[in-house]
Amino acid sequence: MPELQDGLLPVFVLDRYEGLEAKLLVDFSEAEREAYVEANAAALRELGPADLVFANHVLLGAPVGAASGLPYRVKAHGSELEYAMRGRPDLARWGAETLSGADVVFAGSEHIREVLEEVAGHVDRVQVVPPGVDLDEFRPEPREAALAALLEEAGRDPYDGDERHPDPGNAERFAEFFAEDAPTLLYFGKLIENKGVQLLFEAMHGIDARAVIVGFGDFREQLENLAPPGTLFTGALEHRHLAHLLPLCDVAVVPSTFPEAFGMVAAEAAAAGVPPLVADHSGLAEVAAGIASEYPPMHARLVSFPSGDSTALHDRLMDLLTLAPEERRELGLAARRAVERHWSWSVIAERLLR
Repeated sequence: MPELQDGLLPVFVLDRYEGLEAKLLVDFSEAEREAYVEANAAALRELGPADLVFANHVLLGAPVGAASGLPYRVKAHGSELEYAMRGRPDLARWGAETLSGADVVFAGSEHIREVLEEVAGHVDRVQVVPPGVDLDEFRPEPREAALAALLEEAGRDPYDGDERHPDPGNAERFAEFFAEDAPTLLYFGKLIENKGVQLLFEAMHGIDARAVIVGFGDFREQLENLAPPGTLFTGALEHRHLAHLLPLCDVAVVPSTFPEAFGMVAAEAAAAGVPPLVADHSGLAEVAAGIASEYPPMHARLVSFPSGDSTALHDRLMDLLTLAPEERRELGLAARRAVERHWSWSVIAERLLR
């Protein structure tokens, strides 16, 4: 990691980072932006030569790639486009200028390709290549084995109360919570308002199911006040937990109300054999379409719901949870087939490097 001037770290959404001062990119001065870019570009030049630099984010990835003097490709994401570049002509111009030198610009979805065009203007050599899922890590797992592995992983967690770490005592709470095999809904992601967890809670009224809420963020306290009885909040979890938590759940819900670049959590849930139910917009809709194509036609509607519509979400959840367990399991396996076809690491790596 390069030494950053004054420890300043440009971000799109404010969080705390140990040893660094997070500051919104839109609040950086031009001199501060240039210092950050040069610190990273110098580190790359020292590590070079290289056949390829893979730069994440239009800003500040593309400027770093350009300043490195090495061949570079850039992956555009929704965060920089929506939270920093949109409405800032100076940042949009800078992004477009530095993208012009990239061999290829990757967009994770057609939605992001369209947003990139809206925000930065026409960009040449754009290819739509979504993120990939590790199918060896996320896979269906028998309930007993999944619970034992989850408890083992939770037993290794630090007990430091850091919001970026799992909540202390999760192993004991998981053991108590999953001692009963009851219908369970899962959300995992950031706990901020535009992720729509409050919509899930509203939709759960009248449904005989419980929820597990995974993540951290400034909206957690409000969500804890809104949560139905019996909801389990876990704090942040890592893939080593999620790979075993997912098979213990019946449906993974992605209720975001803000545009999403892709829908990685839905694809990871599908890889684990858990039917995802996502808001029908932006990159999430593209993930939903890929999964629905593997479902029996009569169940294709159960992969998504109209954005922001808690009544429709309620109805889809009821339909999913009233399916026979074997039928819901078959939907989960169909969802995994969609991941194997479209979003496995091997498929995506081949598309990125061709």
